[in-house]
Amino acid sequence: MQNYAFSLPMSVRDYECDIQGIVNNSVYQNYLEHARHEYLKTVGLDFREYADKGINLVVVRAELDYKHSLESGDGFVVCLNMARESRLKFAFYQDIFRENDKKLILKAKIIATALNQRGRPEIPEDFELLLHVADGRSL
Repeated sequence: MQNYAFSLPMSVRDYECDIQGIVNNSVYQNYLEHARHEYLKTVGLDFREYADKGINLVVVRAELDYKHSLESGDGFVVCLNMARESRLKFAFYQDIFRENDKKLILKAKIIATALNQRGRPEIPEDFELLLHVADGRSL
């Protein structure tokens, strides 16, 4: 595993599995989103507080490469790095690894932006600072 700005351990719950006994493909997006929100909290930015101010952080593109499956009870860790994608977009590079054998389960690139109170793309100043710091990190 490479260096990541943030990692979040989690575990699979029975109801997240499909009839095949593996985690349903759509559930992985919930894991990724939860990790992004937790990451933002650790750097002093709160997704809910942004929404309360009328600033919405939104996903504009999600690229997920499924490598292996998780099963009920599996422990796993969601890792992420963040980088500027363009002037008004940023990307979360996220990987999910099974805990017991460190096997790569999923690779994702989530591209997002912030929408101001008028629904126009605009990166808030405090988020700009985070992106500036993230830009200095090697991915």
